[in-house]
Amino acid sequence: MTAPAAADLLAWYDRHRRALPWRAVAGERADPYRVWASEIMLQQTTVTAVKPYYERFMARFPTVEALAAAPSEDVMQAWAGLGYYSRARNLHACAIAVMGEHRGRFPDTEEGLRALPGIGAYTAGAVAAIAFDRPAAAVDGNVERVMTRLFAITDELPGARPLVRERVLNLMPPGRPGDFAQALMDLGATICTPRNPACGLCPWREPCVARRSGTQESFPRKAPKKAGVIRHGAAFVLLRQDGALLLRTRPPKGLLGGMAEVPTSEWRAGYELDGAAQDAPFVTRWHRLNPPVRHVFTHFPLELTVFRAEAPADTAAPPGMRFTPREDLGREPFPSVMLKVLETAGFGPSGR
Repeated sequence: MTAPAAADLLAWYDRHRRALPWRAVAGERADPYRVWASEIMLQQTTVTAVKPYYERFMARFPTVEALAAAPSEDVMQAWAGLGYYSRARNLHACAIAVMGEHRGRFPDTEEGLRALPGIGAYTAGAVAAIAFDRPAAAVDGNVERVMTRLFAITDELPGARPLVRERVLNLMPPGRPGDFAQALMDLGATICTPRNPACGLCPWREPCVARRSGTQESFPRKAPKKAGVIRHGAAFVLLRQDGALLLRTRPPKGLLGGMAEVPTSEWRAGYELDGAAQDAPFVTRWHRLNPPVRHVFTHFPLELTVFRAEAPADTAAPPGMRFTPREDLGREPFPSVMLKVLETAGFGPSGR
């Protein structure tokens, strides 16, 4: 059986490499800032979803210096909609660390990169390889799929990751480690897809063990996920007669940290709506809206029942809250679940 060769993959990549807004063109050195920012954004989402966010983010924060100098509220607002908001907080903290501890230059080794806030094994490997041509393994979901199929690795993920990483490093050529890392990503994204992989177009179709046995789509093997218990809560949309909306900012750490929201109750399993009035920010006549908002986080699904009320124009906000004018709502860093709440209440951030 033919052994997989890096040269075959790189020859395919030279012909079919994707043009991505964060990717340097052939022959040019990649910008570590752009590589790092894109890799953080791409975690838990897709290239298609990230592209418009990335382009707007780079227009607003074109350098690591600009990002480090920005207020955290501006960073969170620019990130709103991408989800997993701890990434945005870590992104900002990392930029500050690069400016303060490294004079604005990213470390060029995996070890140095991993010492920065929010950079784990995958991101460190990707930045080290792509931006600095270090022989580092960047193992994401695409690479796991390619490697487990290529070698028919039957160990379940995530336990199989050390073996996948070893296989990647064994295949990595002495030159062009950055291109090799990106070629693996592109192969998984465009050819070695989760369903209906285009094996006939794959540069590694001959040495691929899974293809030879017709078991491509049974890889990678994954340990079953435990379903999270659904949580319930109430969300209170209070609109003042002058058009201002009552908001608050979530604590800086934890789920949706630093994001804007309308006041809500605690989110928990078994929440009783009969007692929702006790969690409301004001004693007034609240109108229950249907249907409830449903949203799925990484570890649990959430169902929020939305209540709406109006207040006189001179109403003062309770401690820790604020009334935001209608025209300023577009600058608030609302997470997706809050956009759903506002949509249900007929009051979106666009000022409807």
